[in-house]
Amino acid sequence: MTTAVGYDGPFYLGVDGGGSKCRVIIVTEDNQVIGEGLSGPANPLRGMKVATDSILAATQQALTCAGMAFKDMSKLIVGAGLAGVNMPEYYRIFSEWQHPFQELHLTSDLHVACIGAHQGGDGAVIIAGTGSCGLADVKGQLIEVGGHGFPYGDNGSGAWIGLQMVHHVLLAKDLLGPQTLLTDLLCSELKLSQTLALVDFFMHATPTTYAKYAPLVFTAAEQGDLLAQQIVQQAAAHISAIAQRLLSINPPRLSLIGGLAHKLQPYLASEVQQKVTPALAAPEFGAVWFAKQRQQKAQRIS
Repeated sequence: MTTAVGYDGPFYLGVDGGGSKCRVIIVTEDNQVIGEGLSGPANPLRGMKVATDSILAATQQALTCAGMAFKDMSKLIVGAGLAGVNMPEYYRIFSEWQHPFQELHLTSDLHVACIGAHQGGDGAVIIAGTGSCGLADVKGQLIEVGGHGFPYGDNGSGAWIGLQMVHHVLLAKDLLGPQTLLTDLLCSELKLSQTLALVDFFMHATPTTYAKYAPLVFTAAEQGDLLAQQIVQQAAAHISAIAQRLLSINPPRLSLIGGLAHKLQPYLASEVQQKVTPALAAPEFGAVWFAKQRQQKAQRIS
């Protein structure tokens, strides 16, 4: 990785802000990465301050990595793909943020994921991480599926899987549901054993918290736990359904990304698995691409 030393700009910041983490890169005009940063959740549904603090913290890391100073934020042309801004209210709120950057071009995390996955070309992408959603863009026709938020949406996501685990563990501890390896795994992970202690731990849990423990379900499923296998299969069935909806307009490529993508892919419907191709670039690169597109469009208009 090079640094900003001897380079006058412009500098582009690509932001991929999800429900669990915010990943950013700083690149030069010729797409050389000179800085990277990683911080916490950047979904404004979880609080505007939480989201903006995460973006600024990750950006500061990237600036340091690039050999730049905090004041150099004002030199950055930003493309930001954030979870939650598909909701008009949160798009408006975030658009009014008095940010420290030179420019800020805002869209959804799903949009930049699709741009990055297919390097600006037609295609479809499914995010299976803390939340779940999908987008297909083919010859100007756009389909968006999911992204409605937890707990009423985001089926098949890390948050959904984690919530299902807690639900079934509590039933098992009350002897109202089948006994499951999930009980031992979750209690061991949390170092808790009493039912009410578990309830207290998750009483005000965020989607990020539920998603953090979702991998335990895959561990139990791989060890033959029937209940865990059922949860995973239900999650995969929902992600497969999203894929089938997106494939209805025949995108040339379909990519599956997010923290749970590699765990869920083997459980997807076989016809969906056959369609999945690796993403060509990460969402933060898609965010840079988006910023450049928006900037070029603005220059043409002016």
